[in-house]
Amino acid sequence: MTNDNTPINASDLLRWAETLSGIARTGLGFTESLYEKERFEEVLKVAADIRAGAIEEAESDALFEEWLSTVGQGVAGYVTPKVAVAAVVGNDQGEVLLTQRADSGWWLYPVGWADVGYSPSEIAIKEVFEETGIECEINGMLAVLDGLRLGFARLPMYSIVFHATMIGGELKGHPLETSAVGFFARDALPSPLAGAHRWVDLAFAAIDGKPLPTWYDEPRTPPWRETPAQ
Repeated sequence: MTNDNTPINASDLLRWAETLSGIARTGLGFTESLYEKERFEEVLKVAADIRAGAIEEAESDALFEEWLSTVGQGVAGYVTPKVAVAAVVGNDQGEVLLTQRADSGWWLYPVGWADVGYSPSEIAIKEVFEETGIECEINGMLAVLDGLRLGFARLPMYSIVFHATMIGGELKGHPLETSAVGFFARDALPSPLAGAHRWVDLAFAAIDGKPLPTWYDEPRTPPWRETPAQ
């Protein structure tokens, strides 16, 4: 049970496991003490057990070895979330650009991992063109989200979502990443649609030209841990 007496779910376990893993791997990357290294390795084993309990296909021993192999030294060993960049692209008809993922069959706006050497907005433009053949211009930032906290990622990940407008190109899906691409009106969205409750209202409000603040995960109170009793 959590502090508010709600049941612990797999998403909570996954988040806690990844948090412990990040702390342990970062500690291993910075410490020179053999004693501390042993302690951090034990924490990493516990984190692997927790993740294996949250995700049935995970094997804790293999996961421990995989995590341990990623440990770097110094700054290179500081574990941070991965970054994905996405774009909600509208056209002159007020429709939204969606892709059907080849691996899962789910529909979503174009999104991909951040590449070194590009700014986030450049990555958004590049991902849209590579996945759909559509050229777009960025209008602004729509959202910055924690995928692990919101439950749409199984590893620590921040998703940066831009709002963009089509300026050219022709629909042409990526042969390996997408099964289909297209523009869709709000009353004709395809199925299955990933996380629709989370982004559809926001996306079409942006496409309709409504001024919107950037959506982000509100900080918890306290932001992470309960304050110890005095």
